[in-house]
Amino acid sequence: MKQLTKAEEEVMQQLWTLEKCNVASIIDELPTPKPAYNTVSTIVRILEDKGFVGHEKEGRGYLYFPLIKKSDYSNQSINKLVDGYFQGSFKSMVSFFMKKNDMSLSELESVLNEIKKSDASAKTNKKTK
Repeated sequence: MKQLTKAEEEVMQQLWTLEKCNVASIIDELPTPKPAYNTVSTIVRILEDKGFVGHEKEGRGYLYFPLIKKSDYSNQSINKLVDGYFQGSFKSMVSFFMKKNDMSLSELESVLNEIKKSDASAKTNKKTK
């Protein structure tokens, strides 16, 4: 999966939120100052070329929609970050963020408990299917 530029990620964030929309709707959701219509339209076409976005005809225009799930892109981006800056070690990454953000042990335990709950829930769902 290709990496996106900051501008491309901004547009993708709106597409993941809106699910299916035209260029004008994307612009409406972007922060001020709003980019030009042609700028966003060009970014959407680039995203289509990269395989992130699809479109369907609606009247005289198009509706755009994501082809890549946000969770899939997030996972790939995090893995690239861990590989590039932490030599593939999630432990090193967590340690780094704990130190840089003055995270307490109780906060870390809370995060671990949330992960355990999520993991247990996922296992339960797999068994019931």
